[in-house]
Amino acid sequence: MPKSPVSVDRMPPPARSRGKKAPTTPRAAWLIGPALVAGVAYLDPGNVASNMTAGAVYGYLLVWVVVIGNVMAWLIQYLSAKLGIVTGQSLPETLGHRIRNRWGRRAYWLQAELVAMATDIAEVIGGAVALNLLFGVPLLWGGLITGAVSIVLLLIQSRRGARTFEFVVIGLVVIIAIGFTYGVFVAPPDPAGVAAGLVPRFEDTGSVLLAASILGATIMPHAIYAHSALARDRFAPPRPAPGADASPGPRIEAPLDELRGIGTARLLRATKWDVTIAMLIAGTVNLCILLLAAANLAGVPGTDTLEGAYAALDVGLGPAVATLFAVGLLASGLASTSVGAYAGAEIMHGLLHVRVPLLARRLVTLIPALAILAVGVDPTLALVLSQVVLSFGIPFALIPLVALTAKTEVLGRFRNRALTTIAGVAASVFLIALNAILLWLVLTGA
Repeated sequence: MPKSPVSVDRMPPPARSRGKKAPTTPRAAWLIGPALVAGVAYLDPGNVASNMTAGAVYGYLLVWVVVIGNVMAWLIQYLSAKLGIVTGQSLPETLGHRIRNRWGRRAYWLQAELVAMATDIAEVIGGAVALNLLFGVPLLWGGLITGAVSIVLLLIQSRRGARTFEFVVIGLVVIIAIGFTYGVFVAPPDPAGVAAGLVPRFEDTGSVLLAASILGATIMPHAIYAHSALARDRFAPPRPAPGADASPGPRIEAPLDELRGIGTARLLRATKWDVTIAMLIAGTVNLCILLLAAANLAGVPGTDTLEGAYAALDVGLGPAVATLFAVGLLASGLASTSVGAYAGAEIMHGLLHVRVPLLARRLVTLIPALAILAVGVDPTLALVLSQVVLSFGIPFALIPLVALTAKTEVLGRFRNRALTTIAGVAASVFLIALNAILLWLVLTGA
């Protein structure tokens, strides 16, 4: 544990725990949940568009990108959760305290806010496309409906607590998994093609663009910010009942272990399982999306869009597969947009030290997505490009995360081991290099 104790009133616990005594020996299964919620970010419509397009255009070529991205995502999400558990603060909060320069903090917030907007574009557009495919709802109205549902989910989180919110989101994850994996069992991919796709390589500029898009959709910056906050809220110690601390004299501070009634080491062990389960689900679903497209849509005209893929699946594999695909896309948009909005609120609170009303904060990132739908930009193109924007935002979240979790002054005896830090640095270098190559290829027209 860090040397400095944590004050009771610095911890913002979920509403469910106020005035209640924390359980001293919760079952391990009850400690699982935050990573499954954060993992929704890896199953959002941007992932669907990027993986579907990659499979339809390049077949099995980019299978290796999905696999490597998921391995890196495990490490990154665990580090994010560890920061929130050990310090009792989210990554934006920690950076908000450590970046002393006001303009530097605002600049960092601005890039993080742009990332949150790009995230919302993908999620709202995905939900709108799904409603259009299933019920014929116009895209703009579909975007409004998706945004409204996300507000309802956020109200559940703020009023009913972290655990209830987790149950709702995990239910949507189940729907997502069924919707996107069913088609692979109906029309299995070619094993030889899958094996060949595990060899790292590119074919042209377009394949590099899609690789950056897949990584941006897999290792999403807002998920890094969100997971540290989800872990903080889920395992925050209970706040004393009103009036219980009204006695004169200084407040008594205590270590988080004592306040929670459960050891930090045990929480971190449970978190490893939580992250592993979440990443296995997300990685399997993402791989299934790419394999479904590679096996059934490669070379078919028009299947590089979600609408075209839905039509081709309907014709080639039947309405059941196509409908489940659209249902999975809808659940993906509804679940991920609420998590994205949660991350955006945490970014603003942690870096600017202000709290904005839920509706106002939601509109900030919802308006750009609705504007894109209103002007008629191709939804799939907007989804893919939004994931590229996310890819460029990864280093700004990942580098501080690796640096902070390696510091004794931040995590105490729970700081990263040398091998963990090396792996985090390697992941950062790989992602930054890929983005630099992509930028060079695009600017030079190569």
